[in-house]
Amino acid sequence: MVFAQWLPLVCILITSAQTSPTSAQPLDFETFRTKVQPILLAKHPGFARCYVCHSQGTPFRLQPLSPGAPAWTDEESRKNFDAVRRLVTPGDPTKSRLLLMPLSAEAGGVAFHPGGKRWTTRDDPEWQTIAAWIAGK
Repeated sequence: MVFAQWLPLVCILITSAQTSPTSAQPLDFETFRTKVQPILLAKHPGFARCYVCHSQGTPFRLQPLSPGAPAWTDEESRKNFDAVRRLVTPGDPTKSRLLLMPLSAEAGGVAFHPGGKRWTTRDDPEWQTIAAWIAGK
């Protein structure tokens, strides 16, 4: 008899756990390849490129570039995509470590990032580009 009383609640909980109010779009590889990866290679005064640190010695590991290559091959890009996917919450840029680690704490980022704070605000065009990709736009 007790089970019969709880059954409707259990069904509701299971159903709500399986569906989310905002279903996130899957991350788009082509947008990652053409818009996000160039940001990871871009130079900024006073900072190392993301690639410099994240191609060696960090848990977030980008593929090494071939000597003299200005960009990654499609196969290397796929591996980078897989590495980056672990750092984002599709549909929610504000919960994605890829954006929070290099964002200043005053703008909502985490307190420490060994590579420094690349973005001081969420209005930065690079931050916006990555956020739009994560959001599925």
